[in-house]
Amino acid sequence: MLKSTSLGSLKGFLLPSIVLMVLMVSLLGEGRRLLAAENKSNLPNEGKLGTEEEFKSVPIAGYKIVNVYPHDPEAFTQGLVYEESCLYESTGLYGRSSIRQVELSTGKVIRSRLLPVFYFGEGLTVWGDHLIQLTWKSHRGFVYGRKSFEMLSTFGYQGEGWGITRVGSFLVMSDGSAILRFLNPTSLEEIKSLEVHDGTHPVKYLNELEYIKGEIFANVWRTDLIARISPETGKVVGWLDLAGLRSSLKSTGKEDVLNGIAYDAQNDRIFVTGKLWPKLFEIQLVPPPKS
Repeated sequence: MLKSTSLGSLKGFLLPSIVLMVLMVSLLGEGRRLLAAENKSNLPNEGKLGTEEEFKSVPIAGYKIVNVYPHDPEAFTQGLVYEESCLYESTGLYGRSSIRQVELSTGKVIRSRLLPVFYFGEGLTVWGDHLIQLTWKSHRGFVYGRKSFEMLSTFGYQGEGWGITRVGSFLVMSDGSAILRFLNPTSLEEIKSLEVHDGTHPVKYLNELEYIKGEIFANVWRTDLIARISPETGKVVGWLDLAGLRSSLKSTGKEDVLNGIAYDAQNDRIFVTGKLWPKLFEIQLVPPPKS
């Protein structure tokens, strides 16, 4: 009788526990599913960037491929920067976000630092001896030692973080809108903002940024276009159409959007890649044909 009672009590305890465990596993699976969906789908509405007919006020430049380098096909590239012969990259997706130093010639990750799983890494730039990284929806940025990858401080901002670059005595960040925000590089507080436009059309979905020869180059999300922007007026002074790069990828079907611009100022080299792209391209701009 004692054994029967004990077994009954044990069953009474185990059955609810098993049900609870099954429920927890189910919820965990659902959470992972929703998280994966957010990585790809829970983004601002794509809307309409505008057609080529609407953006005739400035020329569209061509390009030629100078070199092709390997790139980690698992890197969801959000930020790219080249400084003192070093290539640095910020990657996104929850649970996979990182900063990393990459060997250009081989694509090998020399060192990296993962972000906590609840941060989605975004734009990256260099200021002096520091790496500065944004996150997507957390309103939080990180400052690292460039040589140590040690996290030195954090800072907050309103809205989403998308891209960031340095322009003169400012840092400039994008948030997925047509607005660029200029930050004090010491306090990281917003000083002013600037709307980007091509003619009378605001240019939305500005993403990864890079400052090149007096212009801000900006990936336009979910397109193969890079806008070339005057940092003084916000006017788009030219476009770069990189749609042809996809034919050089030998696509696996995993590749996401074009995103990632880095400039080697010392050697006048421009590097571009995309999210989950297996290649990184060094390109040279070709002026548009004269009309």
